[in-house]
Amino acid sequence: MTNEDGPGPTPRRASAWVILAVVAAALLVCCCSAAVGLVISWSAGLFHTPS
Repeated sequence: MTNEDGPGPTPRRASAWVILAVVAAALLVCCCSAAVGLVISWSAGLFHTPS
């Protein structure tokens, strides 16, 4: 089996990398927004015990 498109990754493999990059970016955005929400909640006193 030869690669008739020339050297380099096939379009199928390139699209898989794009999908993985999009998923990684989405996870990063979700984690960062969750961390920011926790920091805001903590600074607002939502996690402190009432006295």
